[in-house]
Amino acid sequence: MSSRGGERASPEPVDEDRVFKALASSTRRQLLDSLKDQARTTGDLCERFPHLDRCTVMQHLRVLEAAGLVIAQRKGRERWNHLDPLPIKHIHDRWIGDYASAAVGMLAALKSDLESGTP
Repeated sequence: MSSRGGERASPEPVDEDRVFKALASSTRRQLLDSLKDQARTTGDLCERFPHLDRCTVMQHLRVLEAAGLVIAQRKGRERWNHLDPLPIKHIHDRWIGDYASAAVGMLAALKSDLESGTP
């Protein structure tokens, strides 16, 4: 989206505490997994989680929406839920990316040492 003067609006900052809280629940992670490949209606999500009543599904969706992980869109009488992966990417970039690249560097050094016969 554009603001005045053709500049892009800056994205909202990620509330990491809300994202971590939302991801702490296995049910919410399963809901996000259901949205990974395509948007789904709330009714469809309720059918995929028959052990949960509609009210409970909606409560979980509200937590995910408050964390910025789900974007809800009304189309007629249906509520479509879309995954927004950007907060997860933000968490990855801040908390995992540096550690993963360090681990890859150590594995590369180990491979090199093993191939060269260096103890």
